[in-house]
Formats: sequence, structure tokens, C-alpha cells
Amino acid sequence: MKAGPSQEDIRRHNLGTLLRYVHVRGPASRATLAESLGLNRSTIMALTADLTAAGLVREELPRSPGRRAGRPSLVVRPESTRVYVLAFDVGVDRLAVARVGLGGVVLDRRESPHEGRGPVEPAELVGTLAGLARSLVRKAGRDAVCVGAALAFPGIVRRGDDVIRFGPNLRVGDVTLGDMLSRRLALGVPVAVANDANMGAIAEHERGAGVGCDDMVYLHGDVGVGGGIIVGGRLLGGQDGYGGEVGHMGVNPGGRPCSCGARGCLESEVGERTLLTLAGRADLTGMTSREAVRAIVDAADRGDVVARDALHQVGTWLGRGVANLVNIFNPGLVVFGGTLRDVYLGSAAQVRSVLATEGMAAPRERVRLRTAQLGDDTTLLGAAEFAFADVLEDPLHVLARLRDPEEEPVNS
Repeated sequence: MKAGPSQEDIRRHNLGTLLRYVHVRGPASRATLAESLGLNRSTIMALTADLTAAGLVREELPRSPGRRAGRPSLVVRPESTRVYVLAFDVGVDRLAVARVGLGGVVLDRRESPHEGRGPVEPAELVGTLAGLARSLVRKAGRDAVCVGAALAFPGIVRRGDDVIRFGPNLRVGDVTLGDMLSRRLALGVPVAVANDANMGAIAEHERGAGVGCDDMVYLHGDVGVGGGIIVGGRLLGGQDGYGGEVGHMGVNPGGRPCSCGARGCLESEVGERTLLTLAGRADLTGMTSREAVRAIVDAADRGDVVARDALHQVGTWLGRGVANLVNIFNPGLVVFGGTLRDVYLGSAAQVRSVLATEGMAAPRERVRLRTAQLGDDTTLLGAAEFAFADVLEDPLHVLARLRDPEEEPVNS
């Protein structure tokens, strides 16, 4: 007969659950925590005492006392300035690094232009990212602790060892950027690496347009197109972590050649390069991908017939891709992020028309189409959420290991 969870297992689970609650939902009173987590107040008091002693949360009186008689319930707040992660976002034309505090607060950030449309030297890329990150770490308080780091990468990343197998638009493959970056930073935490669209899906599900929706599809555009799929509240990764490569789903047999070697992929039919070509604006150099796409959408809004026709064509293939995904996954929500946010805004009528024609009636009748609520930072904030995963799973163990690698937490 299999033994049930021990008291310590239960305590560890409850500590992580409480910390995740205030991390995602913000400050909450003890009374609210007890009701929301289904625990009695004495248990909540003991858990918050442990988390406070570890420096993860603090308790204080409500800032605006209510009208209820009696002693007000203390409010539990995440220690946003003392506990943080480093989030890295590798775009084709932008590198971004942020120091994000517990609770999802962006404390500081750095960006650097990046021309990644040709061959990229991994050591050079890591050197730039490490330099940006060090400048953020130097500004952190002396008592602040980095509890994790994660990098969002626009390519295929193997789960388990974080090897980047394929980065079609950056021409990087079979490299371990995370290990290289971790060694350069020497902060005592590994740098996890995952696909950027998957991280975007996590961010929008936790903090953006997908809050409260446990079955959703996130579509992300940079120069290429990727996707992240949330099923039952969890990211769908597949056997090796390659799930969600919807940019290489065929939508137009015999269509445009794709960087993956196939033809007519969603990416090759709706990506930035195709939109620029169709709009006759291949001359939009010196702009980021997002600026170039926004310029075409703005031109269409001002009555540019060629720009409107380009968005109509791209919207047709985007609508077909959405219809396929709705038919297969039956999501409650499809979110468009990155450059696809602007593409969708400029072609929404066409996307919806194709979905109505090619989507099966039952799975499409309740699906909502929305743009990313977190804007251009969706993948960066997703990397932050990914980096917080370990400390939210086992808070005291992670803190003890970081402060003294030889010391285990009490009662662990």
C-alpha cells in the first residue's frame, strides 16, 4: 500500500501554494488566504511566519482599513525588492533583460539592439546578455537574492537539458546558451531556456489576456511565428518539449518557401517578411520587426490600398491557421502577441471570416480572439514566471540552497 504524503510534504506544498497566491494575485489578508486556500487561520499564520522569516513575504496592517469592527487581518505582501529573478528575451532584432521581483514587478531592465538575421556567434550573444544582466544585479540591494533566471529563445529547445536544437531565424543550433550564460554570471542559479512563444503563453495565462482561461492558444510573431498551447491550465510541451511549433503547420500547399525547408507554413505566409513583400515595403530597413509591421498597419488605416490588400492576404492564412488550431484544441481563447498583435488588429475581419468558414461550428462557437494584454513584454515576463517556478514550488529549500549550498532547510 502506497504511503500518503508526509506532514512535511503537506507543509512544503502549502508554503508553495501560499507564496504562489500572493505572487500571482498580489497582497492578500490572512482571512482571504484562509478562505481561498481552504486552510484554517492558525495554519495560515504558521505558513506566513515561515515565509516571513525566510524573507519571502512581509506582513503589515491594511493600508486602507475597512469598516469592519475588531482587529483588522494582517496583509501578506511579497518581498518584491528583496527576492528577484533575471529574465532574458532574445529577439531577432532586440535583446532585453529584466530584474523582476516576486509578485511580477519589473524592478529594472536593459535593452540592446540586435541584428540577428544572419549567423550569430553564441559567445558574443552570451557576452552581451551577461553585460546587461550584471548592470541590473549591481543595482539590486545588498540583501536582495536572485532565486532564478530564464531565457526566452525564438527556436526549438529540448526539455531536460535546454539544448537549442534549431533557431531558424537566428541560425543557431545545438548550443547550450543557458549553461554558457550561467557560467558567465556566476550567481549560483542555472539559466533555464525555453521557446519564446511558450513563455508568452505562460505570461498571458498568468497575468494577461488569458487569466481565468485554462484552455488557450498563444500565437507569437517576431520575424518568424511560434505558438504556446495551454491545456487544462498547463503548458503543452510534448515528449521532448517541442510542442507548439504551430508556425510550421502547413496552411498553403505549394506556398512560399519557409526557413524550415518546407513550403506554405503558417510562418512563411503570415510572417513579417511576407507582409513587407506583399505591401511593397521591403525598403523598410532600419526598423525593428514590430515597427515595420506597425508601419504597414498604419498605412492601411490611412487608406493605402496595397497595404490593405497585403493585410487581407495575410489575414486569410492567419485565419486558416487559427481555424486549424480551434478545430484541434477547442480553446476558449486565442491570443495574438508580438507582431501578430498588430497583424490581427489590421486583419481581424478577414481572420474571423475564415474562422467562421473553416472552423467547425462546435469548437468555434465559444472561442474568443484577443490581443496580448502584456504588449511587447509578453515573452520577457513569461521568462520571469518560468524563472520563479522553483522557488514557488519549494520556497524554503530554494532559499536555503542559495544562501548556503551546504545547508538544508530545517525539517526538510
